[in-house]
Amino acid sequence: MPAPDYLCGVDAAIDVVGGKWKALILWALEPGTRRTGEIRRELPGITDKVLVQQLRELERDGIVHRVVHAEVPPRVEYSLTRSGRELNTALDALAAWGDVNRERIAATRAQG
Repeated sequence: MPAPDYLCGVDAAIDVVGGKWKALILWALEPGTRRTGEIRRELPGITDKVLVQQLRELERDGIVHRVVHAEVPPRVEYSLTRSGRELNTALDALAAWGDVNRERIAATRAQG
């Protein structure tokens, strides 16, 4: 599979965090290492399949670190890498904008 040809940094960043769940997964991992079930409880509505898929993609992109502990049953923990923490810092401004504009956006969309 050929490497993507990004037009700019925004293009590359959106490719990494695009979709409904990835930015929310990063938000859930901000406080520290979490197990899959802990992340799922932070994100009502996400299915196990989608959560694991999104975590694997974030791991592939070097945003999330995955550790499997050799126990029965196996314990899997996820944490942000340095790049993941930097990405969360970059998303802070987007989150602030969303907080300021969330009610306006909801009202505009409710009007149809």
